[in-house]
Amino acid sequence: MARMFPFHGNAVENCGKNKADFRKTLAYGRLMSMSNRSRTIALVDDEESILTTVGFALRREGYEVKTYPDGLKAWEAWQSSLPDLAILDIVLPRIDGLELCRRLQQLNSTLPVIFLTSRDEEFDKVLGLELGADDYLCKPFSIRELVVRVKVLFRRLEMVKETHQDNSEILQIGSLVLDSDRYEASWAGESLRLTVTEFRILQALARHPGHVKTREQLIGEGYQFDTFVSERTIDSHIKRLRKKIGQLDVEFSAIETVHGLGYRYREE
Repeated sequence: MARMFPFHGNAVENCGKNKADFRKTLAYGRLMSMSNRSRTIALVDDEESILTTVGFALRREGYEVKTYPDGLKAWEAWQSSLPDLAILDIVLPRIDGLELCRRLQQLNSTLPVIFLTSRDEEFDKVLGLELGADDYLCKPFSIRELVVRVKVLFRRLEMVKETHQDNSEILQIGSLVLDSDRYEASWAGESLRLTVTEFRILQALARHPGHVKTREQLIGEGYQFDTFVSERTIDSHIKRLRKKIGQLDVEFSAIETVHGLGYRYREE
């Protein structure tokens, strides 16, 4: 059993996730590349024990870890250099984690973000995902699980790059254009800023217009190596996709909900 890390009386759990799924992902994480030394991780939390212990665990895996006790110090540091991945507590002094994530998305919409939260309210989780975060863990959490999730996110980015090299594809359906070689999207000629996960989900829907994709299928498309994602997460990504495209086209309604099944992309 993974050792649980006590943070001032808080321990580390999985927000109700399946333990068998974690073991599968853990096994996968052991097989991943060890070339981590070029990867920089920003860890932002106001609890010194988290900065020390999580930072130590990630450095032991070969990552360069930069720690920040509040959101403002992290934001000031990122003006000169962005990390490759950010781990953010939601409740932070000076600039909170949600605002920090929003600002990061403006600088680099594909930069992976993991939220740490001591709150278990669904509002926090959904809002974080809608802002573009890729994952979240509820305090208390297993440090080993956090390390595996970091590896999964980096591996997903590597797979994206490999796919770009081996399989260039431009998909156009009506006003939507998806360039899988550059991971760029546009609507009616205007740039559409999407996270990697959002891009993959939208591509999965648009590739087969009219076909229904279940939430489980969309999890497989958007999170190929992550077995922790809930179906509610997909709903959050769909909501965010609709909002982003809707900002460019107020009449956008191509992503349809098929109640009891999932979603489909309707041809214009």
